[in-house]
Amino acid sequence: MAHGPVAVMPRWPGWIAVAAILSLTLGTLALVAWRAEDSFGLGSGLGPADWAAVRFTLLQATLSAVLSVAAAIPLARALARRAFPGRGLLITLLGAPFILPVIVAVLGLLAVYGRNGFVSQGLSLIGAEPISIYGLTGVVLAHVFFNMPLATRFLLQGWLAIPAERFRLAASLGFSASDTARLLEWPMLRATVPGAALVVFLICTTSFAVALALGGGPAATTVELAIYQAFRLEFDLSRAAFLSLVQVAICTLAAALAFRFAIPAGFGAGLDRTRQRWDAAHWTLRAVDTAAILAATLFLLVPLALVVARGFPALPDLSSATFAAAGRSLWVAAISTALTGITALSLALLIQSLRRGAQLVEGIGYLSIAASPLVIGTGLFIAIFPFASPVALALPVTAVVNTAMSLPFALRALVPALAEAEAAHGRLADSLGLTGWARLRLVLLPRLRRPLGFALGLAAALSMGDLGVIALFADPSEATLPLLLYSQMSAYRMDDAAASGLVLIALSLLAFWIFDRGGRANAHA
Repeated sequence: MAHGPVAVMPRWPGWIAVAAILSLTLGTLALVAWRAEDSFGLGSGLGPADWAAVRFTLLQATLSAVLSVAAAIPLARALARRAFPGRGLLITLLGAPFILPVIVAVLGLLAVYGRNGFVSQGLSLIGAEPISIYGLTGVVLAHVFFNMPLATRFLLQGWLAIPAERFRLAASLGFSASDTARLLEWPMLRATVPGAALVVFLICTTSFAVALALGGGPAATTVELAIYQAFRLEFDLSRAAFLSLVQVAICTLAAALAFRFAIPAGFGAGLDRTRQRWDAAHWTLRAVDTAAILAATLFLLVPLALVVARGFPALPDLSSATFAAAGRSLWVAAISTALTGITALSLALLIQSLRRGAQLVEGIGYLSIAASPLVIGTGLFIAIFPFASPVALALPVTAVVNTAMSLPFALRALVPALAEAEAAHGRLADSLGLTGWARLRLVLLPRLRRPLGFALGLAAALSMGDLGVIALFADPSEATLPLLLYSQMSAYRMDDAAASGLVLIALSLLAFWIFDRGGRANAHA
């Protein structure tokens, strides 16, 4: 008899996790909708400033997605068809911007492209106007910095998915580089670019820290920033709630369009042979690939190197407020990481045990990826305000929202690994009568250590660097390290900000390394 789904553990923890996710996403959205309808009525709509925020959000997200993917295409192609020392390290470094604190990267970009940055100073020496880092230019530049590496990883997987036999056949038929691009690479790009652009677009529409640090003003306010301003500066819950609904509508429409335009490549399976490229030997193509790799490396590493260079001398002058803020960030990250691990594992086990509805439950686990942290925060504020002080609960609320934001990535790592472990060892475990905790401890957890460690490390790093809900709730005296860093940047204390940023980088990378290394040590599979 075929081995079907099995209830490894009691299902009630998984159903509790499902209820919690629905409450944090659809529940908070319902509260926001209720508040918006109650205050605005059916005849109200967006004002001129709100429409300006919507237009700017769509404009910057579209430009960011287009430029990120456009820059990623030559880089991914160069990495796919070139072998060179350090290639693996460079591909690994492409994932670094995703786990680095956003506000630290913004600080690095200011050091390069700001009015006092060396690029602007170089332009001044030749009589040119310095770059204006604030507004649309700065927001798009920062989003490309964060999302070009992510798009590159997506597209690189697409290139590596083209079977090696296709390139062998192309070489035997005498294909030129342009023929290979037209008949092999273009169909792959047509299939992968829409998905990569969607992910970048969604990230940019819900990006808050970048807009807060580099946007602002009537002409450069995103919907996310407008929610913050209505909430934090004006305490207009009605407007914040209405804008939250607009934010959700934008994300939903973007997802629908991406599914509509994604086209499969249709290459079929190969024999997993090592890929050889005979179409890229010409020196001009080598020069193009080398230039793409060098440009991307400089673009990504120079801003972070400047943060380190500027922050290191200021480390001895760190104030007690910095250490207190770092302690609060570690506390939030620890709670968020623990909740992420428990919730993701409970959901993954529930999904594995269901004969029907597994895809629905998994889809619920991914709901928060299309939700805005500020939308969830607004809904939680509406729920908490009548009963308690949201400011007093700022840190626990931030930890809970960070859990919701990290959960889709944790599920993406755990669900396939759990299914593979059950497929490989489930029958043997059944024959030995292993169920419940014994099956989880002896059979599954040893094979989940690697993906679980990665998921927990990612959750810890993302939570350490988060500047979202904490900006809504926290009192300045109870700031986390990212919020303190933002306040130092706002006060133009750049040396202090660089030192705080260096501490934040170190703590974020250390948190990721501890969990990821712990998951890989002595892990099976």
